[in-house]
Amino acid sequence: MSAHDPREALAALIERGGTSYAALSRLIGRNAAYLQQFVVRGSPRRLAERDRRLLAAYFGVSEEVLGADVGGPTAVIVPRLDVVASAGGGALIDAETRLGELGLDLRLVARLGARPADLSMIRAAGHSMEPTIAHGDELLVDCGDRRVAAPGGIFVIRVDGALMVKRVSGEAGCYRVASDNPEFATFETGSLDVIGRVVWLSRALRKSEYYFRFIRSCG
Repeated sequence: MSAHDPREALAALIERGGTSYAALSRLIGRNAAYLQQFVVRGSPRRLAERDRRLLAAYFGVSEEVLGADVGGPTAVIVPRLDVVASAGGGALIDAETRLGELGLDLRLVARLGARPADLSMIRAAGHSMEPTIAHGDELLVDCGDRRVAAPGGIFVIRVDGALMVKRVSGEAGCYRVASDNPEFATFETGSLDVIGRVVWLSRALRKSEYYFRFIRSCG
């Protein structure tokens, strides 16, 4: 499937929403296999207008994400906040200030399984999550997804007032908080404030990195 395939977008939305294909199919008045056949087999080739409208309303996304040929905006505006999540020892945050905005393609947002209103961009500081997350990376945080399960994921969390980005796994009452950089310690806690899941990042190619890569390639 391509990055702009409404079937892929719908699959991501269903996975993120925690519902089933059968339940959602019945919700829109179709047989239980309808949406799974649409996603997996491509039948029907396009969602009917009524089905598309109901699904878009249910997930809070534009109908265009699900294949509608409609006019209007094709991007969602995400706020960039003056907030630093430490990929290190933890940063104390007292307030949030909007630095600006970032336009993201609605199809990308749908592929991430996120609702536009739940998204914001913050910065990472420190080296504990390298090589996955580098110092200065901008992180797209889905504040609508705070579910921590056994397999885990990368979350922005607050522990004892300190804001950090870590790999978190476990269940309610017993969380394992780990760094991708093995030089940083893993710890467990029974109290955790989950701000949201990191679903995407933006990284600038720094001049120094480019310079050293160029020198090595020429050497």
